[in-house]
Amino acid sequence: MPFTTPARTALDIACRYSVSKAVAAIDSLTRATDLKIADVDLLAERYKGRRGIRRARSALSLVDGGAESPRETWLRLLLIRAGFPPPRTQIPVYDEYGQLVAVLDMGWEYLKLGVEYDGDHHRTDRRQFNKDIRRAGALTELGWIDVRVTVEDTEGGVIARVSAAWDRRTCSEGGTSSKFPP
Repeated sequence: MPFTTPARTALDIACRYSVSKAVAAIDSLTRATDLKIADVDLLAERYKGRRGIRRARSALSLVDGGAESPRETWLRLLLIRAGFPPPRTQIPVYDEYGQLVAVLDMGWEYLKLGVEYDGDHHRTDRRQFNKDIRRAGALTELGWIDVRVTVEDTEGGVIARVSAAWDRRTCSEGGTSSKFPP
């Protein structure tokens, strides 16, 4: 039976699809397998003249196996396209006793600024909804700004909210506002 390796699958996806679709698919593949982007880069080097290889290189540079859903990938890519530094994914946040309070989808630890994509289950699952309320309070007490995004948010609205949070955090840290997007 014919089969392919995760690296070859990732290269094929990256060459055939738009950058955003490819990144979302390869993020998932990376999370589900032992895929190493370095292995895909080696394959890309071997097939320098392949159709779509430039697009593939762009997509591969944006892959992050920390994304837990295609919408998290969408959100991360939106922030990067808007000029923000690439956020770190799956950030653990601990309280003063060393207890895990939350794992944020993405953000910038040095600013204590998190950005999360809340799927529909955050609204429809009563238990998750109540957990989210307690979690939001705990994050605020620990000094984090947590920007929560849903399917109803527009790209411009997300960028505006993250920019405002970024400015609040950088100004309150004694620095000057570093406007994002630039």
